[in-house]
Amino acid sequence: MDIFDEIELQDCPYCGGTGLLEEEQGWCWYVSCLDCGSQTAGFDYRTAEDRGKAAREAALMWNIGKIMRANPCE
Repeated sequence: MDIFDEIELQDCPYCGGTGLLEEEQGWCWYVSCLDCGSQTAGFDYRTAEDRGKAAREAALMWNIGKIMRANPCE
Protein backbone atom coordinates (compact mmCIF):
# COMPACT_ATOMS: atom_id res chain seq x y z
CA MET A 1 0.00 0.00 0.00
CA ASP A 2 1.20 3.49 -0.81
CA ILE A 3 2.04 5.62 2.21
CA PHE A 4 0.05 8.55 0.80
CA ASP A 5 -3.09 6.39 0.65
CA GLU A 6 -2.97 5.46 4.33
CA ILE A 7 -2.26 8.93 5.79
CA GLU A 8 -4.94 11.60 6.07
CA LEU A 9 -3.99 15.21 6.73
CA GLN A 10 -6.25 17.84 8.22
CA ASP A 11 -6.26 21.46 7.07
CA CYS A 12 -3.53 23.81 8.31
CA PRO A 13 -4.15 24.80 11.94
CA TYR A 14 -3.14 28.42 11.20
CA CYS A 15 -4.66 29.32 7.86
CA GLY A 16 -6.91 26.40 6.90
CA GLY A 17 -4.80 25.66 3.81
CA THR A 18 -3.92 22.31 2.35
CA GLY A 19 -1.16 20.26 3.97
CA LEU A 20 1.31 18.29 1.87
CA LEU A 21 3.29 15.30 3.15
CA GLU A 22 6.79 15.54 1.70
CA GLU A 23 9.83 13.28 1.75
CA GLU A 24 13.23 14.96 1.83
CA GLN A 25 15.66 13.06 -0.41
CA GLY A 26 15.09 9.68 1.20
CA TRP A 27 15.95 10.51 4.81
CA CYS A 28 13.01 12.33 6.46
CA TRP A 29 9.34 13.26 6.20
CA TYR A 30 7.59 16.53 7.06
CA VAL A 31 4.26 18.22 6.33
CA SER A 32 4.00 21.76 5.01
CA CYS A 33 1.12 24.08 4.17
CA LEU A 34 0.78 24.98 0.50
CA ASP A 35 -0.73 28.36 1.40
CA CYS A 36 1.19 29.85 4.34
CA GLY A 37 4.34 27.71 4.41
CA SER A 38 3.97 26.49 8.01
CA GLN A 39 5.44 23.05 8.58
CA THR A 40 6.24 20.30 11.02
CA ALA A 41 9.70 19.31 12.09
CA GLY A 42 11.40 16.68 9.97
CA PHE A 43 11.08 13.07 11.12
CA ASP A 44 14.10 11.11 9.98
CA TYR A 45 14.43 7.42 9.26
CA ARG A 46 17.29 5.11 8.38
CA THR A 47 15.58 1.87 7.37
CA ALA A 48 12.68 0.97 5.09
CA GLU A 49 10.76 -0.26 8.14
CA ASP A 50 11.09 3.13 9.85
CA ARG A 51 10.05 5.08 6.72
CA GLY A 52 6.31 4.60 7.28
CA LYS A 53 6.60 5.30 11.00
CA ALA A 54 8.35 8.62 10.31
CA ALA A 55 5.67 9.64 7.80
CA ARG A 56 2.90 8.81 10.28
CA GLU A 57 4.67 10.80 13.03
CA ALA A 58 4.92 13.85 10.77
CA ALA A 59 1.23 13.55 9.90
CA LEU A 60 0.26 13.18 13.57
CA MET A 61 2.15 16.33 14.56
CA TRP A 62 0.45 18.22 11.72
CA ASN A 63 -3.00 16.96 12.66
CA ILE A 64 -2.62 17.94 16.34
CA GLY A 65 -1.24 21.38 15.45
CA LYS A 66 2.42 20.96 16.47
CA ILE A 67 3.84 23.01 13.63
CA MET A 68 6.19 25.92 13.05
CA ARG A 69 4.69 29.03 11.56
CA ALA A 70 6.39 30.53 8.57
CA ASN A 71 5.82 34.15 9.68
CA PRO A 72 5.40 34.20 13.48
CA CYS A 73 5.37 38.01 13.68
CA GLU A 74 2.32 38.42 11.46
